[in-house]
Amino acid sequence: MKLVIVSGRSGSGKSTALRTLEDAGYHCVDNLPVEMLKDLVNRYANDQGELSKVAVCIDARSSGLEHFPELLLQLRSQGIDTQVLYLDALSPTLVKRFSETRRRHPLTSASVNLREAIDAEAVILASVADLASLTIDTTRISGKSLSEQIVNRMLENTGVSINLLFRSFGFKHGIPVDTDFVFDLRCLPNPHWQPGLRALSGLHQEVVGFLEEQPLVNEMFHDISTLLERWIPRFADNDRVYLTVGIGCTGGQHRSVYMAERLSRHFSSQLDHVLVRHRELAEASQS
Repeated sequence: MKLVIVSGRSGSGKSTALRTLEDAGYHCVDNLPVEMLKDLVNRYANDQGELSKVAVCIDARSSGLEHFPELLLQLRSQGIDTQVLYLDALSPTLVKRFSETRRRHPLTSASVNLREAIDAEAVILASVADLASLTIDTTRISGKSLSEQIVNRMLENTGVSINLLFRSFGFKHGIPVDTDFVFDLRCLPNPHWQPGLRALSGLHQEVVGFLEEQPLVNEMFHDISTLLERWIPRFADNDRVYLTVGIGCTGGQHRSVYMAERLSRHFSSQLDHVLVRHRELAEASQS
């Protein structure tokens, strides 16, 4: 049996995640009390076929959250293939999204406003977030992009090897909240200041050629790849399935894009499931 537990704060994309899993053949249950999770698993654990795939949404509305860590450990000890997908975004983004739905937040009251309720959710769900198999920051991605990430990272990765994602980003636009490692490339020579390179990206050969001529760039690649080669197996030995590596430069267009691509090619020869995403380039293509 495969069990996916979807959680996260209001407005983070849980409904989109459940729809994506339902389209993939999962039997989905929303707002399930934690104490009922074991009964649900027992009902489907011996089933074969499509109903052996179950997705459950557990969030701040769910009762019994204090028992979640213990219950998750029990399920995994029973051999249930259990993954926790935690979705989150910056609080101002969640406030805007939830306000647009014109629905009442479950934690609001006469003395608690929307922002306070959303911030309180982070505290309530902290034990779930800490146990997440995969965390996705939805602050700057569309529902379609979220669905694609779930399919690419959770549903298409059916092997036992670790799922590694390299994500380039620009520090001036904020650090992604779902990264396990963050590497800062702002000390490297910047193609932005080179004639003819500013309008290009790290995907263009002219930028690649410029960066590969810089000794500091090659030193940075060697140090990052060596560190990851040492520590990725340690995470895998600890049953970690997903790792996200953030590669940042100032604008997220040149150095970080180049390095994320280079690291992705390097680790693709060692691991079965390696992905690369460029946050700022993706946003530019959608604008």
